[in-house]
Amino acid sequence: MRLLSLRDVIAPADSDPDFFKKIVTGDETWCFAYDPTTKRQSAAWVGETWPRPKKLRFQKSLVKTMLVIFFDWQGVIHKEFVPGGETVNAVYYRGVMGRLLNRIRRVRPGMCESGDRFPSHDNAPSHNAAIFKQFLAQRKVIVLDHPPHSPGLAPADYFLFPKAKSHLKGRLFDSISDIQKAVTSTLNTIAKDDFYKGIQKLYDPANLCVQLQGIYVEN
Repeated sequence: MRLLSLRDVIAPADSDPDFFKKIVTGDETWCFAYDPTTKRQSAAWVGETWPRPKKLRFQKSLVKTMLVIFFDWQGVIHKEFVPGGETVNAVYYRGVMGRLLNRIRRVRPGMCESGDRFPSHDNAPSHNAAIFKQFLAQRKVIVLDHPPHSPGLAPADYFLFPKAKSHLKGRLFDSISDIQKAVTSTLNTIAKDDFYKGIQKLYDPANLCVQLQGIYVEN
């Protein structure tokens, strides 16, 4: 399954230098009111004879909001925060995809005219439900299958989410609204060139995985 999915990326990428400009990719992720810093972020330099600073242990906050976002090589195309109490099931995700397609028509009309748009997302149950696949088939949308259990092969996981959340770690937000404003502000600072590099970066690990006959190597 993983090998077949990756070949659907590598083969067209090898034959079309603009292939990665035709991909629209995305996913959903939780954003927390407090997300502890990593060990590297919280490291502090001390002299040999200085006492080591004490560190308090904090856990992720229970206050959180879910971000659903799609982007291409030029930047974010569509994002939304899931309303409280909602679940990202097949029905909700179908609505997300409908809003994404409408957004593509407005901000990327060239994709609609040429038919070159290949949404890519992971294999969550809501993404593979029959009613969702029927929705895409009716609109003749070709989806690039994501290899299962391969976060290093998803641009949202290895590029966008870490970049968007790096400025949130260690900060405490008073409300869900404040989290959403901070996430939006951070997303707006990401350069267009970073989006292109982030999507292009998919090629090397995908190609390596194909060469290894589907064996996944964590980045």
